[in-house]
Amino acid sequence: MKTIHYLFGIMLALMLSLVSCDSGPSLQKYFVEKSESQDFLAFDLGTSIIKGDKFDLSQKETKALDAVKKLNILIFKSGNENDQLYTTEAKNVKGLLKTGGYDELMRFGSGKSGGSISMLGENDDIDEFVIYLHQNGDSFGLIRVLGDDMTPGDIFTVVQLIQKSGIDIAQLQPALDAMNVNNNSEG
Repeated sequence: MKTIHYLFGIMLALMLSLVSCDSGPSLQKYFVEKSESQDFLAFDLGTSIIKGDKFDLSQKETKALDAVKKLNILIFKSGNENDQLYTTEAKNVKGLLKTGGYDELMRFGSGKSGGSISMLGENDDIDEFVIYLHQNGDSFGLIRVLGDDMTPGDIFTVVQLIQKSGIDIAQLQPALDAMNVNNNSEG
């Protein structure tokens, strides 16, 4: 009987540790939470925005498109009344990137504008790339590139394909509209 209680206790402890690991803050939870906020603009893009039917894809290009599944985009809307909120949210994002298991690949920019690229996974088995961009201390954006077994080369290839093929700008219109609204807002 003691053995059954002991095994039950071990199973219960394992289940609680699995639940507690998942209950902490994460970038994914941040995206979901902030997509409901009026201070943010959120949308997803699939690799279907790349018009591959216009040209023949190489084996390398096909592999890259198969590895990248979608892009989650989250943009903090800038505005003078949001200075404190910007500071808080930017700090939250930086904290999530530092504590979320992401490896920073590079930083770029100078002064108040710039960004970083981080990844989650191993060199040839990357599940997520995160591009964090900030500008003038009042706006920022996050792009989560999600996929299976991605490599840095796959991301580079997809970027080249986007440039080569063009994208359906209509799919980006919500972001463009939000940026224009904010730039033309009273304040």
